[in-house]
Amino acid sequence: MPDVTATDFYNVENVVIGSNAISLRTVADKAKAEFDSVVRASDWLEGDVLDAAAELHRIARAAAQRNGRVAVVCGGETTVRVRGDGKGGRNQELALCFALLNELQPIGRPWVFLSGGTDGLDGPTDAAGGIVDAGSSDWMRQNGHDPIGSLENNDSYHALACSGDLLITGATGTNVADIQIVLMS
Repeated sequence: MPDVTATDFYNVENVVIGSNAISLRTVADKAKAEFDSVVRASDWLEGDVLDAAAELHRIARAAAQRNGRVAVVCGGETTVRVRGDGKGGRNQELALCFALLNELQPIGRPWVFLSGGTDGLDGPTDAAGGIVDAGSSDWMRQNGHDPIGSLENNDSYHALACSGDLLITGATGTNVADIQIVLMS
């Protein structure tokens, strides 16, 4: 093996072609073309998924006071405290929690919330995450699922599946963390 010295690396250039920040900037730019207001909720969403959902819901409720159509975007990677034996991932749990928080403190206008993994996978499931709206938890109950019990059992996959709210994209071949988007009309 040849000797390698520091001078061997003088002409090396690294170019970042994909990152969560680049993805979020692209989402925000696209949203600016369709929405009256775009809010960047966080540069990097992290910590417990329940806390993150509460913070995003608080930001969405505040953004809902703006005039016109509003988009709220953020990304990062949260963590899940496993308490049960259900099926799901951090994005599915974030979406389910967001829907339940809206029951307690409604956003006050029509909305849809997406939380998804850019790799197309979330936890040990075939889903990338979830897409919920103000009617999601009612659909779960109407289809025989208790969304609160599902959240407590870390069983967001089955709760979102019964309401038709799983985000299934298939593997994307890339991974630049997760993206969350709230759209309000």
